[in-house]
Amino acid sequence: MADRIGLGIVGFGIMGERLARFAADHEQVRLIGVWDPAPEAAARLAAAVPGVPMLGSAEEVIAVCDCLYVASPPAFHLAHAKAAFAAGKAAFLEKPLAVNPEEARAFVAAAETSGARGAVNFPMASSPAVAQLTAWRAAGAVGTPRELSVTVAFAGWPRSWQRDAASWLDKPEQGGFTREVVSHFLFLTRRQLGPMVLEAARATFAVPGHSETAIAARLTAGGVPVALSGGVGTTLADDHNAWVLEGPAGAIRLRDWSFAERRGADGVWSPAPDALPNERMRPMVLRRQLDGVAAMTRGEPHHLATLREALEVQEVVEAVLAARG
Repeated sequence: MADRIGLGIVGFGIMGERLARFAADHEQVRLIGVWDPAPEAAARLAAAVPGVPMLGSAEEVIAVCDCLYVASPPAFHLAHAKAAFAAGKAAFLEKPLAVNPEEARAFVAAAETSGARGAVNFPMASSPAVAQLTAWRAAGAVGTPRELSVTVAFAGWPRSWQRDAASWLDKPEQGGFTREVVSHFLFLTRRQLGPMVLEAARATFAVPGHSETAIAARLTAGGVPVALSGGVGTTLADDHNAWVLEGPAGAIRLRDWSFAERRGADGVWSPAPDALPNERMRPMVLRRQLDGVAAMTRGEPHHLATLREALEVQEVVEAVLAARG
């Protein structure tokens, strides 16, 4: 018990609560304190993880933790992470790193120079479905990658389960589906194929003062052509997405977050034998994320997204959003 990493959380919204529930009985992590300025957060914490204190400030959480999970809105990510690093603590951040890409660049450069222990919450780094894609590629299911397509679609934005956070999730400064969702697939692309270079992009903001409603972009990743598209009101589903990698030997895809699928010679897509819907796979992902948080906090090798990877993703995301059409 004494060797478990003390995890503190700043921001007890959806993401903070998800990780807190699994940290409560994780073998390598113990949840020791939470802070959120919303008055109702204390009641939600008591219901979700009884016995874990709601502390009075972010500074109090940092003082007692080994690693700070920064799950606050994006405008506050850097301030909390910098405070954790200054106190000699590790930090596990939600994406994006910052609202301003220049500030994100300076933050990452400083963290790398100082040797600060930091990582970013891209769950695909811990996904069994992504591990299956990697195994298929290693077995020659694709061959040399020829092209990649990434498509995301939403019935509305924010998604139904996020509407309590619409005050920032549907604003152009911090929100939008490109930052919130497309970033995950860009991270997957970077991990699978290599460095990304944006070639052309267009972002549509149909309603003044609100986040984007459509994007389209062309880029390369490790020299492989990538086509990216996304839109709101383009599906009846709350959330639909597909990451499809093609090559001379065949094709593989990640569909709807958690279904690893392989296309047969007959053109039919077949899921991996152990494929699960996202809500059933999420517990496995969260537990493996916490394994990574423990390793990162101890200064050991880990599989989590690095600060540098997160910065590269944010650079592409912000460049796409800046290309208003």
